Amino acid sequence: MPDRSIISPYLLPDPSESAEEIAQRAATRIAYIKLAPEDKYVDVDRVLDVKGPFADEAFQGGNEAKQFLRNVCKVLVIGAGGLGCEILQNLALMGFNDIHVIDMDTIDISNLNRQFLFRESDVGKSKAVVAAAFIMNRVPGVKVTPYHGKIQDHDETYYSQFQLIVCGLDSIEARRWINATLVQMVDPEDADTVKPLIDGGTEGFKGQARVIIPTVTSCYECSIDMLTPPTTFPICTIANTPRLPEHCIEWASVLEWPKHFKDKKLDNDDPDHIEWLYQKALSRAQEFKIEGVTWSLTQGVVKNIIPAIASTNAIIAASCCNEAFKIATTSNPYLDNYMMYVGNDSLYTFTFEHEKRPECPVCGGETIEFEVKKDTKLERVVEMLTERQDMQIKKPSLSGPNGPLFFQAPKQLYEATKANLEKTVGEILQEGDQLNVTDRALPFTLTLRIKFVA
Repeated sequence: MPDRSIISPYLLPDPSESAEEIAQRAATRIAYIKLAPEDKYVDVDRVLDVKGPFADEAFQGGNEAKQFLRNVCKVLVIGAGGLGCEILQNLALMGFNDIHVIDMDTIDISNLNRQFLFRESDVGKSKAVVAAAFIMNRVPGVKVTPYHGKIQDHDETYYSQFQLIVCGLDSIEARRWINATLVQMVDPEDADTVKPLIDGGTEGFKGQARVIIPTVTSCYECSIDMLTPPTTFPICTIANTPRLPEHCIEWASVLEWPKHFKDKKLDNDDPDHIEWLYQKALSRAQEFKIEGVTWSLTQGVVKNIIPAIASTNAIIAASCCNEAFKIATTSNPYLDNYMMYVGNDSLYTFTFEHEKRPECPVCGGETIEFEVKKDTKLERVVEMLTERQDMQIKKPSLSGPNGPLFFQAPKQLYEATKANLEKTVGEILQEGDQLNVTDRALPFTLTLRIKFVA
């Protein structure tokens, strides 16, 4: 067994060490990771062998906790990007031996600076598949099952097999979908249907970690109004009076691409497409004497890329995995229920309990009352829905007690219902009627109860 006294896995080498000593330290740490399971988890065992002052009453400790953690507990990790790579590593080294991972993306050269499970030779391959293989190679005894695809490819039966779900997503829509799915799975008479969801997210030097116990704590939808809407630019500004480099890029992608390529869809991941947009935006910027248009900015605006910081990913992933460990072992109380981290100027964290929202369409169990004047046109109702911060709706389609009122797609339904946009709410609905709203951003049907106001 390697000398544990020189491992210090969470400390940087002493600056006075020679290159040979640093290499020896690294080799020792790798050897330590590859020890037999009963040796490499010796530090974790110290936590599980002794009941601490904050341990849950249900905490048993000893072999029972170890057996559950290493042989029973099945964890799903959603996302194998910057945050997901850190989560997978942490879970494997903490003793979770049955891990599944889902990711629909392939590895890009730009991922390599922070997604440390990947190498240049992996570019173009599935993130989930490569990450799973890397973890299993470096941490013997751990089984990681990858799935290359969308979370929506699986039904409730698939998700019911897991004891824990940890999210390292960069998509609000995906978070809303998995949150709604887990809430809908809950059977009040069966505690095993409650699947804790641990959600992590990062944005530059900021991050958050939260624990969601479906139907017990607030769910993701309860806090949807905390999210900042995506930055949008008025079409008139883009077309006539651009002032920022972003205006020029939006002009190229929103107005010029459809004009030149008509039915050809813009592929945000195609370098040739980004190059075309860059050249167009650069020409536009020069015309209006605007500086700052670059190839990377063009890609960032089109793909809505937020700079990722490796240290932020590591901190948030550590918090998420810490909560997973506490829930799985009951060794300490889990987070109740929201932790925010800010690292712009210094290190700052704040933990608070985000309360359930009574009118939450996912876990609130109540139909939302929608106040509107009788003479309001349906077109204005559509606008009102998109303006509400607590709904985060983009292109809603509406139906009432007698069927479709307005549908954005398919084209046949749009043509058949667009005339209703000019009608008033009083003409097509009665007070107390239910208005059903669907949208690509919603993983459920939103039901509103109409209330007329003066």
